[in-house]
Amino acid sequence: DVQLVESGGGSVQAGGSLRLSCVASLSTYDNRCMGWFRQAPGKEREGVAALFIGGGSTYYSDSVKGRFEVSQDSADGTVFLQMNNLKLEDTGTYTCAAGHVSPEPRTAGLLFHLLGSLAHWGQGTQVTVS
Repeated sequence: DVQLVESGGGSVQAGGSLRLSCVASLSTYDNRCMGWFRQAPGKEREGVAALFIGGGSTYYSDSVKGRFEVSQDSADGTVFLQMNNLKLEDTGTYTCAAGHVSPEPRTAGLLFHLLGSLAHWGQGTQVTVS
């Protein structure tokens, strides 16, 4: 059974920073994609950032590009989401997702659609920007 363990999140003032982390116990590293989705109250879930484990492509939503950075720890496969210059609209529940996606999509929108439809999910962590 696949498990995703998240940590990080919390409350921060606008302009501040937070870092989320996620580790997944997937059976194979082939085409493994991990990323973060978020959902604000009353809104649909949206993809935020994702990457392919092992040095593949990275993807960002337009709303976070230039402020958020997704990265990985090559030693154990932990994926991080560094969130800088946080805005009020970044508030929401952030959930880690992991799945096997092949081939690597050309666009972030397609990647988030594919990953969102087949991923395993973490329990979610709250990010509140005030």
